[in-house]
Amino acid sequence: MSSVELDQVTIRFGDFVAVDNCNLTIESGEFFSFLGPSGCGKTTILRAVSGFNDPTEGSVRIGGKDMRGIGPNNRPTALIFQNLALFPLMSVADNIAFGLEVRGIPYNERRRRAEELLNLIALPGQGDKMVSELSGGQRQRVAIARALAVEPEVLLLDEPLSALDLKLRQHMRTELRAIQQRVGITFIYITHDQGEALTMSDRIAVMSAGIVQQVGNGSEIYNNPATAFVASFVGENNAISGKVSRAEGNYAVLDTSFGPLRGINNRGLKEGDAAYLFIRPEVLRPAEEGASGDTTFETEAIKEEFEGSFLHVFLKSDNEDKPFKMALVNDANVTRRSPGTSVKVTFDPDRAVALPVGELADE
Repeated sequence: MSSVELDQVTIRFGDFVAVDNCNLTIESGEFFSFLGPSGCGKTTILRAVSGFNDPTEGSVRIGGKDMRGIGPNNRPTALIFQNLALFPLMSVADNIAFGLEVRGIPYNERRRRAEELLNLIALPGQGDKMVSELSGGQRQRVAIARALAVEPEVLLLDEPLSALDLKLRQHMRTELRAIQQRVGITFIYITHDQGEALTMSDRIAVMSAGIVQQVGNGSEIYNNPATAFVASFVGENNAISGKVSRAEGNYAVLDTSFGPLRGINNRGLKEGDAAYLFIRPEVLRPAEEGASGDTTFETEAIKEEFEGSFLHVFLKSDNEDKPFKMALVNDANVTRRSPGTSVKVTFDPDRAVALPVGELADE
């Protein structure tokens, strides 16, 4: 069993609370990501799991065993750092087998295991090369193989793709997920990149200021955010502030500066509550002539950005520093708009989410 349980974990550094009462279970064989901005506490949790620091309060259990007092070398975990920390004067095979050498495993067995792992990471026959002869993506895979060589129950990855360029990062997301599925062990992944988390993870914990705001799969996190922070941090979102005028069934209607607007109410909003209505750019679309009601509002175009498959239309909002955004698929007939043009837009209320007023993400 390689499940990881965080039971009421709080971690303080002096008066600073880095992690505040974290409770969650990461299942055996799961690809689980902690997602959040810099300084939110996600790496501190990783260090607590790996044994580099113990919780101030609460406990970390791996496979049901309390890890308090057990150092990194004696935990069933392996950690991959951002900088990979490969040894430049060693061959690729020796890098992969280094942990086995430390454990006193004979050379022939180390070499055999290195070759097995080179096949696993799609670098067969590359064991005699030096690390400097490999590309960035290949070095990334070697770091993963080195961590897997000691057969950990849990592999911990601290933003390992952050130093790669965009195309290579996107390629390595697919590679990393494929490797995890082949080996079947628990992966705990730390990232501030939403694309990485949404693409690779079975489940995601979104963090802010030491607090886990929501845990769920990518679809749940994206389509049904639990807090204003999650809604504004994960993907792009338009936030319209207002006050609830009616709460009817699964919906709330907000009085806003654009008139009454309706969205899903999954958080128990009541009449008079201050709230945000979140509408993603791909949910907004031009309204038909004469359209009206609580799923339609009028504003004006500020500018447009053509991105090939999408036309991004920026619209005047109630915050001049954060214009609304509408993403239109380029079907070759999409209408272009000059700055200052009046625009009436509409949306599906089942894809608009009403949430209590709270912290909004800066990033």
